[in-house]
Amino acid sequence: MKKIRMIILASLLVVITGCGTENKSGGIEISNDVAFGEKDYEKIVSPANELGFKLINEVEADENNNVFISPTSLYMALSMIYNGADGVTKEEIAQVLHSEGIDIEELNKANASMTSVLNKEVENIQLSIANSIWLNDKFTFQKDFANSNKNYFNAEIAEIDIADSKSPEQINKWVKEATNDKIEKIVDSPLDADLVAVLINAIYFKGSWTHEFDKNETKSRPFHIRDGSVKIIPLMTMTEEFSYLENEDFQAISLPYGEGEMSMKVFLPKEHSNLDEFKTMLTKENWVAWQKEFEVEKGTILLPKFQLEFEASLNEALKSLGMTSAFGGNANFTNMINEDEPVSITNIKQKTFIDVNEEGTEAAAVTGIEMGITSMPINQPFHMEVNRPFFITITDDETNTILFMGSISNPVQAK
Repeated sequence: MKKIRMIILASLLVVITGCGTENKSGGIEISNDVAFGEKDYEKIVSPANELGFKLINEVEADENNNVFISPTSLYMALSMIYNGADGVTKEEIAQVLHSEGIDIEELNKANASMTSVLNKEVENIQLSIANSIWLNDKFTFQKDFANSNKNYFNAEIAEIDIADSKSPEQINKWVKEATNDKIEKIVDSPLDADLVAVLINAIYFKGSWTHEFDKNETKSRPFHIRDGSVKIIPLMTMTEEFSYLENEDFQAISLPYGEGEMSMKVFLPKEHSNLDEFKTMLTKENWVAWQKEFEVEKGTILLPKFQLEFEASLNEALKSLGMTSAFGGNANFTNMINEDEPVSITNIKQKTFIDVNEEGTEAAAVTGIEMGITSMPINQPFHMEVNRPFFITITDDETNTILFMGSISNPVQAK
């Protein structure tokens, strides 16, 4: 019997700059038919962040040696498919999700709780999440799988004729609307004849800096590329009070958005170190410890103004993290569809977009406001010139969830 495979296009991610566009997706409103605790999201914040720390070292960089991913988007997409897995496949996905001690209902409730908290539209910050599942009309989902994804993830479920040329257009139209026109395409035409379903998670972020950079202060300066060469790029400059951390290995700064609900953290390895060495230090234990060490200090930050798009298949990275059976003949997704056809994953793809400029940024941020430090610093003003490869996160500070993270070795100038 010919194997019919399922493609999962997980973690379609967009982050856009602070001004000039209108969100069309509207985000997720969790069904009133399910109950979850307001703080249930706390069960998966650390696991989702840890997935990102491990993934950033496994994902292949682009031609400019840059990586930009969304651990939160991937975590939600894998949680959706987890509802259809069983046996070893289910165990392996749980291992990657760091959720071995959480049953399916608890995991679903935690995702619903996180989504309800993350979806926000406040002054100068907009964050929305959308999910959809596109099913080959020759198949039917099992009731529990469909209901869980509808109720806990508010996933739009649509049946499509995969032989119809309009079906990929329909999927890509949803993608374009969910990402506010920033990503126009996620599937090619024609669709694979063996396709069973496409699962898509989209995150859209739009935020303005709490303290905007003065465009008149943006100057072209040298940036030292990883290969030893030097390129001239625009560096934005600001002197202000920020949450700041410096130790023998790196400098770090937290740049808030809006009223401080979200932030971007920038980590700059010291000149005697490098980005690869820094990424080996990225563990959940170190991350928690670093957040407690940020202090409010006055200083100057010089930050590249850049824009980049990133796309990667995450298959090999997830296999390296222990999720192997889902991609092969031993895949067990018997809790997904009613038909007896064997189903496996053919591709998990993530596409991202980031634009950092004087008004805002396309990256979500972790902030140091959680430290609660309000006293004036006694140190001399710091000077942090991001003129060599650096690491960034965008975090929701209310939940400490890292929405995006990236290692930037060669900033691409905004067009």
